[in-house]
Amino acid sequence: MHSNSTTIKTSSDGVWQGDNPLNHAFPLLIVQTTLVLFVSRLLAFLLKPLRQPKVIAEIIGGILLGPSALGRNKQFVHLVFPSWSTPILESVASIGLLFFLFLVGLELDLSSIRRSGKRAFTIALAGISLPFLFGAGITFLLRKAIHGEDIVGYGQLLMFMGVALSITAFPVLARILAELKLLTTQVGETAMAAAAFNDVAAWILLAPTVAISGSGHKSPLVFIWILISSFAFVAFMLFLIRPIMNWVARKCSSEHDFVNEAYICLTLVGVMVSGFMTDLIGIHAIFGAFVFGLTIPKGGDFAGRVIKRIEDFVSGLLLPLYFASSGLKTDVAKIYGAEAWGLLVLVISTACAGKILGTFLVAMLCMIPVRDSLALGVLMNTKGLVELIVLNIGKEKKVLNDEIFAILVLMALFTTFMTTPTVMAIYKPLRGICSQTNRRLQRQLPLTENTQDELRVLACVHGPENVPPLINLVESIRNPKRSPLKLYVMHLVELTDRSSSIMMVQRARKNGFPFINRFCRGATPDQIAAAFEAYGQVNCVNIRHSIAISALSTMQEDICHIAQEKRVAMIVLPFHKHWRGEGEEAMENVNNGWRMVNHSVLKRAPCSVAVFVDRGFGGGLKQEVEPSSPTLKRVCILFFGGSDDREALVLGGRMTEHPAVSLTILRFLEKAKDESMKQSHSSSTVPINDEREKEIDETTMAIWRCNQSVKYEEKVVDNITEEVLKLGQSREYELVIVGKGQFSSSMGAELPANQIEHAELGPIGNILASSDCGIVPSVLVIQQDKPNAEETATSRMVHDKHVTTIDASITNNEPSV
Repeated sequence: MHSNSTTIKTSSDGVWQGDNPLNHAFPLLIVQTTLVLFVSRLLAFLLKPLRQPKVIAEIIGGILLGPSALGRNKQFVHLVFPSWSTPILESVASIGLLFFLFLVGLELDLSSIRRSGKRAFTIALAGISLPFLFGAGITFLLRKAIHGEDIVGYGQLLMFMGVALSITAFPVLARILAELKLLTTQVGETAMAAAAFNDVAAWILLAPTVAISGSGHKSPLVFIWILISSFAFVAFMLFLIRPIMNWVARKCSSEHDFVNEAYICLTLVGVMVSGFMTDLIGIHAIFGAFVFGLTIPKGGDFAGRVIKRIEDFVSGLLLPLYFASSGLKTDVAKIYGAEAWGLLVLVISTACAGKILGTFLVAMLCMIPVRDSLALGVLMNTKGLVELIVLNIGKEKKVLNDEIFAILVLMALFTTFMTTPTVMAIYKPLRGICSQTNRRLQRQLPLTENTQDELRVLACVHGPENVPPLINLVESIRNPKRSPLKLYVMHLVELTDRSSSIMMVQRARKNGFPFINRFCRGATPDQIAAAFEAYGQVNCVNIRHSIAISALSTMQEDICHIAQEKRVAMIVLPFHKHWRGEGEEAMENVNNGWRMVNHSVLKRAPCSVAVFVDRGFGGGLKQEVEPSSPTLKRVCILFFGGSDDREALVLGGRMTEHPAVSLTILRFLEKAKDESMKQSHSSSTVPINDEREKEIDETTMAIWRCNQSVKYEEKVVDNITEEVLKLGQSREYELVIVGKGQFSSSMGAELPANQIEHAELGPIGNILASSDCGIVPSVLVIQQDKPNAEETATSRMVHDKHVTTIDASITNNEPSV
């Protein structure tokens, strides 16, 4: 159907009345959006193993839908992307672009850029200047070699080529650094700061570039008026609008329980009006949105709240349409012949050489090591959406024709694609677990020694809801008489393609990422860090804070790396379900991805690991306690045998001297099948494959029977499942500690397959973490780090050496833990 855009109706009357929905604007827009989202998401899924940013998939998806691939089929073009629909598609995509640039402005913290130092500024300046100079030389060649470009002014083409070659995409770079675990390194911090400088400089350069291309062959006075108006607009925004937005942010701070919708509406209108003002001046509307984003204060909660309102709709729905509209303009077929492909190779080589060489040389002069300098140059060569925006503006202003536009789009695609694999090959910091350190409580706290060695614990949190129960748990094991406690608190934040992830990176870097030793003056401290700081100061606990911002698929690398680097004895992980109150729906599944993180850490950790299933520990349970000790916490350790259960006992040993903890050790024994089979405790415990393990269990139990500070019980049972369920459904204890290890199936503890809900917690942990059995107390499931073969032999020798000492302590009636 060949239609004029002025005769197109918005919606159809339906197929039953003879209308084809694809001949009407709104139904066709729905089909186009759905197709674009499907293609881009499919490509993102396929490219995920290569650790490529989503922008790569969106650019390729747009090219595939354009005349380079599917668009070569004329029927497909007339059906899905007819020429009359292009203005509609581009208008909707431009709205998404406008708000995306507003989000980019929110991501950039000007105060953070000012604090980045001269080295980052020098590197950024070199990374812009040399590519710009290279662009001047290649512009001369392209005007001669590409047909039709000689009619474009040399200055106009030079400006666009220079900006296109010198840009670094700050949002894309930040996500690549997080994916490669480089945010906490010197390379990552320098690259982030330099990219922020580069981003601001690129927009400053692009404004006069657009003004020059728009004024064309008009009087030079027009260009001067455009520049004066642009400076006046920026000054108006920074000196008048910025204080107003600071006032709005204070009105919407965390001190208030709600955000007035009028303020959100005012902000969204401000984006549109700012875009209109810059378009009225003669530069692109996106500049107004970008500058308006810079005026929003970054320190409070307002920026985050605004982002949460619009980022999914903009980045997930509208922005892919912009890539599709760009892909419809990109025709790779325009690059034909050896000469054209040679020009493509030349442009890519020039872009890479200018950016990498300029950054590398200046980084070397700044006394940065060779490998780090080279990796920094490759990182700064990252392109992305900003590059595509520049190219689309150049094509819109008729500065770039179809051939040079296609060449530059492929250049941006190639340079961004090569960043991740090249940096991984050049710069590979030691982030993995190089060797098992096998740190555990049982080694750090010997059974017969009152050591003063520092106990180091890494506690992970997902959000503020994890803080109160975790503080109560830490307080329960705090035992300054036995050994001081050093607590590392790691806030786990999932890295997504959202702008809020980049803002979190910015805030973390500003506060001294990865460890926040102090808060910026005048800034609102993080709630999690503030809560632990207050607890540490009151109870004299040494606390260090960190933030791990990573994809869930690689989050375990951050956790295990910090555990190994800080030599912690135990990692405490929050369960992937949160307690919301009593009742059948008390446990809410927050994100199943956290379950996979816990599983990976349990598998790879270089120390002992505890998974904390919180059900209101330390205040959530409504139960009767003695009037003399209203804050008494009743803790029970279930002992079946094995290294994991012994690790639980060592942790319980730290609780015995706490005045607010009442500890009970409940040992389960197998009921003899026949009277003649009844023997001593050593033969009636849970069968263990290793006789040495069984001997250690008996020695450990001998110590605990003599300990007057705990309540010790033994239960002979037929079916452990029933007994554990009874204990969990009772209100006798607030916290149950159990080892993850397996026990004998002869004790009747096998569960039906459909009841194994949380296999990563072991059989007993699975029962106590079940969400549909009415379990009341919180649960701590402990896994001791497993030693290697050489260490096993050594530990046996150490055990034999300690047996005599243990027997002596029992004889002297000196309970020791």
